Amino acid sequence: MDFIWVLLVAVVISTQDSAAKVNENLTKITWAHAVNDAEYLTRVLDSDIQFIEADISLGFLKEDANQENEIPIMAHPPATVSDISLETFLKRILQYNQQTAKAKGIKLDFKSIGAFERSIDIIRSSYDMGKFNTWINADILPGPVDNTATVPVDPARFFAAAKRLGKATLSIGWTTRWGADFSEGSYTEQQVDAMSSAIYANGIDKAGNAITFPVRAGIVAHSITRMVRLFCTLKDTNNVTFTIWSSENDFVDVERLREFIFTVGLDRTYVDVPEALHRALRLDENAFANTCKKTLDARCFE
Repeated sequence: MDFIWVLLVAVVISTQDSAAKVNENLTKITWAHAVNDAEYLTRVLDSDIQFIEADISLGFLKEDANQENEIPIMAHPPATVSDISLETFLKRILQYNQQTAKAKGIKLDFKSIGAFERSIDIIRSSYDMGKFNTWINADILPGPVDNTATVPVDPARFFAAAKRLGKATLSIGWTTRWGADFSEGSYTEQQVDAMSSAIYANGIDKAGNAITFPVRAGIVAHSITRMVRLFCTLKDTNNVTFTIWSSENDFVDVERLREFIFTVGLDRTYVDVPEALHRALRLDENAFANTCKKTLDARCFE
């Protein structure tokens, strides 16, 4: 997601307990994005933000003047230089989480399969994924609206590497093309089937990892039935949630997006969108006080 903003919603939820569960409103969890430099990380650690999203690429530290040591760094392409490495980033958050009762979750967004494969040993040695909520994010399949500008991360290599991280939550999505001028488009049956097929082909159903599907707000608003089918396909083997995201100026049919959230349920939907859109969704209304999980499960038998 090519934007930097921080969504502030007043709520106190232990991030360590933020995996989907009955009666928990995941739409209230707060996010910081593109935490790709040391100073910004300091500010986020000093805040009430509950989830830290950051981008990992292969590149160089600023102190490496000759650019001779390419390593996983915190940077979003096309940037190839950062003042903080993945290793330092993880160690700082681990130190913070070990000293507080309100631990922060992390979402590591990998921009290439090379960056992910080079990061596995660093993650294993620098962080405690068993104790603190850890998401591994990548777009592993081509997605809606004829997106051809972004190359997805190879799914077979992604899953092979991810298995070395044990039970980390897999945040796996599709590349997308959308914006203010788009109003038509959806996740197609073929794209949804390709996702479930990739999960089964690589044994992630048997591994039992929690899975969250990052879905773009303006597109998923037109894809309710297909996303319900994806949930139903995997619900017996994996803990499935959806993470709705949006760029600042995306067109979004707010009422249809509310319908998606209401259908899936507040206990299975993270809402990681700009503050104005979050307010427009009116998720604090009494009509959304109870989870819709039972309704969603019932739809699997329709």
